[in-house]
Amino acid sequence: MHHGGFYAEDTCLKNHSIAAGETARNSPSPLPKCVNGDKAITNDLSELSEEKDSLSLDPTADIAASPPLGPQQSTHETGNHSDDNNEDDDADYEFPEGGFQAWLVVFGSFCAMFMVFGVVNSTAALQDYFSNHQLRGYSPGSIGWIFSLNLFLVFFCGLYIGGIFDVHGPRLLVAFGSLALVLSMMLLGFCTEYWQFMLDYAVLGGIGGALLNTPAYASIGHFFQRRRGLATGVACTSGSIGGIVIPVMLQGLIPKIGFAWSTRVIGFLFLLLAVPANLFIVKRLPPSKKASGSLLPDLTAFKDPSFALCSAGMFLMEWGLFVPLTYISSYCTTHGQDPSFGFTAVALLNSGSFFGRWLPGLLADKLGRFNVIIVTILLCAITVLAIWLPAADSRAVIIVFAISFGFASGSNLGLIPVCLSQLCRAEDYGRYFATSYFFASFG
Repeated sequence: MHHGGFYAEDTCLKNHSIAAGETARNSPSPLPKCVNGDKAITNDLSELSEEKDSLSLDPTADIAASPPLGPQQSTHETGNHSDDNNEDDDADYEFPEGGFQAWLVVFGSFCAMFMVFGVVNSTAALQDYFSNHQLRGYSPGSIGWIFSLNLFLVFFCGLYIGGIFDVHGPRLLVAFGSLALVLSMMLLGFCTEYWQFMLDYAVLGGIGGALLNTPAYASIGHFFQRRRGLATGVACTSGSIGGIVIPVMLQGLIPKIGFAWSTRVIGFLFLLLAVPANLFIVKRLPPSKKASGSLLPDLTAFKDPSFALCSAGMFLMEWGLFVPLTYISSYCTTHGQDPSFGFTAVALLNSGSFFGRWLPGLLADKLGRFNVIIVTILLCAITVLAIWLPAADSRAVIIVFAISFGFASGSNLGLIPVCLSQLCRAEDYGRYFATSYFFASFG
């Protein structure tokens, strides 16, 4: 029947062709009816319908059997984008960009950063005091190793802490970090020997700072994307405030109650700040597939040229940035200024840093994070070469340098984490942040 159907159809087509040819040559005539062909075509359609039924074709079967598209997949492209290290992938998530809980996270990070970087930014004052009292028999270079080891551990130990944050959250990290920093400051007053300062301030304080540092930065990235520069900058101002408050407290309290009780007062202040830090620092996004399988650091991130270059630049920046922060107080003393002015210079530097933390962050969200940090790094170099080097014994020039360098350096410390966040997904922020700072710790 099937072959007969095609024969009848061919016959019908021939009749149509003949009729069309005659119409072209002669007068038009009605087309012949192809009854047999119509029957054959009808039979063919019936057979096709039967074959379709026998095969049980269901146009929705393949769609139902196919796996659902994930949050990072589309009908045009179903590849896994979880390993793409760029900020565009964060479009899969909605960021609050503000609100009560988001700003509570910023406040918790503010308190944590006060404990970590308030002390770091007071390094110059502590360095000068140790050189003239407990450790006066040691060279400035030997004393400087105490502060260098502290800062090294703050960044180096974060290599593993970032992965723990991404997978398990910040709760235990912040709790143990707060405890370590409170104990470190409480015990600092008992230290009289070099090795005691190394164990207490450098090791215990450095590990405590590492436990707090990564969660404080990374948690902000879970709540802010478009306004991340501003939010991070606001939290970072605590380091500047701590760099003002702690030297002033030491300067006022040491003559009255001594160094030991002065550090204990700061320890109680840290204990008070630890409460909101532990309550409000939280993570919001689930861990990525890449992070959920292991807590080990992700050194493969350096295969990304952008991330590798950014980390290298941060290494060089950190290498030079903390020289003035560490030695400005000693510089004042060795250039004929009274010791109290050394504490004042540290406070002035951190005053400039306060504005440098949040104002460039606000501009960076609008003008580009990398664009702004390039300008502020150049400003750091200019202030050192054009103001600090010729300063000599001039108190006025030292004041100008402290404020201007504080502004420029504060910008860099606040913008580096935000620049890093553009190179990875938000749920991987802790791991990438810690990996990059691990590399910078050797600076």
